[in-house]
Amino acid sequence: MSTAKRERQRQNRQLRLAADQAAAKRRATRRRIRLGGIAAVATVVVIAGIWLLQRDDDEPDTDAFEQVEQVEQVDDTDGQTSGDSADGDGNSADGDETDADAGQSTAEDIQELEAVDEVEQVEQVDDTAELAEPSNPDCPATDGSGPRVIDFDSPQPMCINPEARYVAVFDTSEGEMRFELTAEETPLTVNNFVTLARWGYYDDTLLFRTDPSIDIIQGGSPHTNSASDPGPGYTIPDEPTFEVDPATGALTGPHRYQPGQLVMARSAGENSAGAQFFLTTGPNTSLLDSQGTYVVFGNTNEAGLAVAQSIIGLHEPGGALGGAPSRDVAVRSVTIEKL
Repeated sequence: MSTAKRERQRQNRQLRLAADQAAAKRRATRRRIRLGGIAAVATVVVIAGIWLLQRDDDEPDTDAFEQVEQVEQVDDTDGQTSGDSADGDGNSADGDETDADAGQSTAEDIQELEAVDEVEQVEQVDDTAELAEPSNPDCPATDGSGPRVIDFDSPQPMCINPEARYVAVFDTSEGEMRFELTAEETPLTVNNFVTLARWGYYDDTLLFRTDPSIDIIQGGSPHTNSASDPGPGYTIPDEPTFEVDPATGALTGPHRYQPGQLVMARSAGENSAGAQFFLTTGPNTSLLDSQGTYVVFGNTNEAGLAVAQSIIGLHEPGGALGGAPSRDVAVRSVTIEKL
């Protein structure tokens, strides 16, 4: 036997030993799809080297190198384990070892991913359940499909989930305004407004007051369409509890005012808000900061503010409260979206 042939045999044994070591390492890391793919590529490279060393001529085998490069490119692009070995039939060059280990690794990893996906789906369902609203027969239908009610014997029960997000959509004769409500910060006020809206309390009412001196539009009076409306039959607690200024005896609160807000109207006494509201439209609304007792419970976007500003642009002076729009501005409905 020629010296060259013995040398090739020695090199083949070394390469096979290297291949066995690579296979052992691959089996130890089979739980990772990416590592499984890398191990498969390493096996292909070793097999291709063995095949090239066994050739009798000295010419480089470009086809084998192209196959290896293609496998490497597929692995780098897709991050997937290659199922093919260098000879194309799924077997190693010496016929003793296959890529079954890589396939088993991929199958186990897929099962793990499916299990994780099932857990994530359960968690998503749990998150949805956490945002569910209280089940109370005294609450109105959430889609507003129940009968319209504008008179009540007591305050509204808790019908919202303060951790959820709500949007009040005002459909008016001058355009739509959307206010995202601050349920987390003012849960009692938002619950009252949302529940009244679902009872249809604000449907087919007028925005009866405009006052550019403090940049507000007032509404929410289904009985009289005026500030003297008797309200829903109850009042709600201040939110938060307001303090009394010892110097003046007047209530003071922390609320501050800027354009684009949805705010509760009230009288001078404690816990006196009920259902009337006002919309802030300009910088003069900050003149109310010294009082701070009108509860802010919603904010609109630029489109909603533009509609509100167009309404106050219809202002016609008159009356004790500053004036009203020059034509009727109707609130066709207030619907509630739960995000």
